[in-house]
Amino acid sequence: MESHPRHHRILIIGGGNGGLSIAGRLRRGGVTDIAVVEPRDDHVFAPFQSHIAGGLVRASQAVRRQADVTPRGVAWIRDRVVEVDPAAQTVVLGSGEAVEYEHLVVAVGLETRYDSVPGLAEAMQRPDGVSSYTFELAAKASPALRDLRTGTVIFVQQPEPASAAGVAQKPMYLACDWWRRIGRLSDIRVVFVTPEPSAFPVPAISDELQRKLDEYGVETRFGADLREVRPERNEIVVERGAETEVIAYDLLHAAPPQSPPDWIAASGLADDDDPHGFVAVDPSTLRSQSFANVWALGDAASVDTLRSGGAIRTQAKILTRNLLAVLAGDQPAARYDGYTVCPITVSRHTVVFAEFDRDLRLAPTVPGWKTLYRERRFSFVLDRYVLPWVYWHLILQGRA
Repeated sequence: MESHPRHHRILIIGGGNGGLSIAGRLRRGGVTDIAVVEPRDDHVFAPFQSHIAGGLVRASQAVRRQADVTPRGVAWIRDRVVEVDPAAQTVVLGSGEAVEYEHLVVAVGLETRYDSVPGLAEAMQRPDGVSSYTFELAAKASPALRDLRTGTVIFVQQPEPASAAGVAQKPMYLACDWWRRIGRLSDIRVVFVTPEPSAFPVPAISDELQRKLDEYGVETRFGADLREVRPERNEIVVERGAETEVIAYDLLHAAPPQSPPDWIAASGLADDDDPHGFVAVDPSTLRSQSFANVWALGDAASVDTLRSGGAIRTQAKILTRNLLAVLAGDQPAARYDGYTVCPITVSRHTVVFAEFDRDLRLAPTVPGWKTLYRERRFSFVLDRYVLPWVYWHLILQGRA
């Protein structure tokens, strides 16, 4: 007997922040027959990875079982996507199974590409190579930074496109504050390498971060690209314009280059002229520019703004409203303005709360706090304690 392909009214690729939030919101909006494709057994609260690396939280505090955080009434397909056929409205899984859909939501993040820089992947396998962009490497970074007492530490920020590129600085500030507290900061040379021309693309926020860089005595290499890592020599090679510099290190903390999954471009969901391969959407409605029943949000979508987990909450609201409108026979009317929030921990008790829009203009949302982008203890409490609780109990269930 011939079997029919599995079918769902709403199929969501990605069981992270955006995917589960959309699923929860759609369920609360009365939509049934929703499935989420997610291969991982554990769900990680990604913002805590920097806190893990910096020694503020334990690794166990950042993890929940995927089954426990998936909204009730939503099917979990524990597999990975290898292909999408938008014309046939079908997704092909790693197992070979095909799943049909009426509407598809792409909510995958960017993939880390440690192998795109010669020697970087090998360096991460050594005791002196760490990163906050991988859960296991973040856990490894915590004791490595905590126990260091002398030498050179290099922190590398990845080039765009990236997921919350600025948060790559968090472990650096946390480590510097720790070394200062134990009286060893003056014994440690800290070098910050970034391809960006300043600490942050928003001038007011950049000024706040530069003040902390100066306070901690961090050497900066702005406009510098990581070209090579020589793990056997404990060296990195960076380029700034026509200049090449070799810097020796005792500990390397590197945020890797990132890119969308290859199947997005291969499936025809990206623009042909997009060198990165993002899902091509209307950046305001988050609906595909080519397929009326395909939607996308988050890091792998062409949202025309700096990417961060904090932006996904607003995107999820807009996408859900528009998808519900289409399901009801109406046109999508909600608009995303490019709002992004990126809390940057700059000490063990203060945070720079960066809120801005797609035009890199400050966009404060807390009433009475137009200067929340400045270093504050209040922001630390919000970022360290309030937002994680909201994430686990409200956002993933589509309640916030």
